[in-house]
Amino acid sequence: MGVDRGPRGKALVIGGSLTGMLAAAALADTMQVTVLERYALPHGPLPRQGVPQARHAHLLWSGGARAIEELVPGATERLLAAGARHIAVPRDLVVLTSGGWLTRFPEQQHFLSCTRDLLDWVVRDMVAAGPRVRVLPGHAALGLRGTTTQVTGVLVHGGRREETLEADLVVDAGGRASAMPRWLDRLGLPAVRTDVVDSGLGYASRLFHAPPGTAGFPAVNVQADPRQHVPGLNGTILPVEDGRWLVTLSGTRGGQPTGETADFEDFARSLRHPVIGDLVTRATPLTEVTVSHSTANRRRRYERMRVWPDGLVVLGDALATYNPLYGHGMSVAARHALALRRQAERGTGPGLARRVQRAAARATDAAWVLAGTQDLRYPGAEGRSPGPLGGLMTGYTDRLMHAATHRGRPARALLDVLSLSAGQAALLRPDVLASVLYPGHPEPPQDPPFTEEERELMISLFTRR
Repeated sequence: MGVDRGPRGKALVIGGSLTGMLAAAALADTMQVTVLERYALPHGPLPRQGVPQARHAHLLWSGGARAIEELVPGATERLLAAGARHIAVPRDLVVLTSGGWLTRFPEQQHFLSCTRDLLDWVVRDMVAAGPRVRVLPGHAALGLRGTTTQVTGVLVHGGRREETLEADLVVDAGGRASAMPRWLDRLGLPAVRTDVVDSGLGYASRLFHAPPGTAGFPAVNVQADPRQHVPGLNGTILPVEDGRWLVTLSGTRGGQPTGETADFEDFARSLRHPVIGDLVTRATPLTEVTVSHSTANRRRRYERMRVWPDGLVVLGDALATYNPLYGHGMSVAARHALALRRQAERGTGPGLARRVQRAAARATDAAWVLAGTQDLRYPGAEGRSPGPLGGLMTGYTDRLMHAATHRGRPARALLDVLSLSAGQAALLRPDVLASVLYPGHPEPPQDPPFTEEERELMISLFTRR
C-alpha cells in the first residue's frame, strides 16, 4: 500500500467552471489547489452567473463521462440518482442524420442527459469537499505574474483589495472569454495563432414539462444535411431531471431561430422532419425562449508556440470551443483534465506545462476536425478551407453516414469517434472501409424509428383533448 506523502506544491485554477473543478480534481492528489471564481457560486443545482449557454441542451458523451468518473469517482451514480438520464446510443435515441434515420441498434455508446446546472453542481460539490481543494468565490484573476519562461502566480482582486497569489502551477479554465492571449502579451510572448470556423449558428432553447407517460421516451434529434447547400436547421429534445424536456433548435447563417415563443414550434416543424414540432405541441412550456449566437469554433494553438512558460496550462473552452451541435465541449474538457492528471502523475516539475498543453491538443483534435469540416459546408461559413484531403474526407464521411444508418460496424465506429471513445482512425478500419465503400442500397425509412409502444403513446398524446 502506497504512502501519501502530501501535496508537492501549490496550484491555482482560474474559473470555478466544470473544467476548473475537474482540473482541481486532477491535481488534488499531487498539489494543494485553490480555485478562483469571479462570481458567487450557488448552493445547489441552480444557475451560475457567467454561463449564458447553460440554458441550452448539454450532453456528456461516454468518453467524457468516463473521464469524469475517473477524476471524480461516484459522480455518475450521483448524477443518475439526481435524475440525469443514461441514454444508450443508438438504442434510446431517435435521430435523423444526414444519411437518414439511424437504426436503433443495441447500446454501442451512451451519453448522460441532464441540465448543465445539475452537472456543474454535482462535480463542484464533490470536488470542493476534498481536503486539498479550496474554492474562493468572488475572486477575479487580473493577470499573470512571472516571465516568458516561468509563471509564478496570479494577480487577484477579491473583496476590496488586490493581491498576488503565488503558485507552482496556474491553470486557465476561464472559458470562452479567457484573457490569456492578452496576459501572455503583457509577459512579452508572441501572439498565439488562433483558428476560427464560424457557420453563423444561432440557437434557441426552452424547457417543457414532458407529456404524461413519457418518462422512458427516447431523446429525439433531427439534423441538417450539409449536402443541400442551404442553411442548416437542427433540433433536439433531451429528457432531463424532474420530468422535463430541454428542447434546443438551431440554424446556421441565414436560418437562425428567433427568441419569440410564437416562432418556436413553427421553426421545429420546418426541420427535415416535423417530429420535434409535433411532440413539443403536447408538452407544457416552463420557460421563455433563450437565444445565443456565440457558437464559432475557435482554437488557440498554444501547443505550437516556440516559447511556453513553465507553470502555465490552458484547458477547456479557454483552449478551444466548438459548435455546440455536436455536444463535445464538456466531454473534451473532461479529457483535458484527465490529461492534466496523467501528466502531473509523471512529475510536477519543469516541463509539466508543455507536456499538458500538447496532450490537451491531442484530446482536442477529433472534435475540432468534425466541427470544422462540417460547418464549412454551410452557406456563408467563414474559415480556412480543409483543402483537397479535407474534401476527400468529407465525401467519405457522407458515405459513412449513409452506411451507418443501417449497418452495425460503421455505426459503431462512427459512435465511438463521436463519443470521444476512439480516435478518427477507427473510421478507416478495414471492416468499416468495406461497409462504407460497398454499403448496399436499402430503401431508407421515411418515418422515425419509434417502437410500437412509443408509437401508441404518441397516438394517445395526439388524440387526447
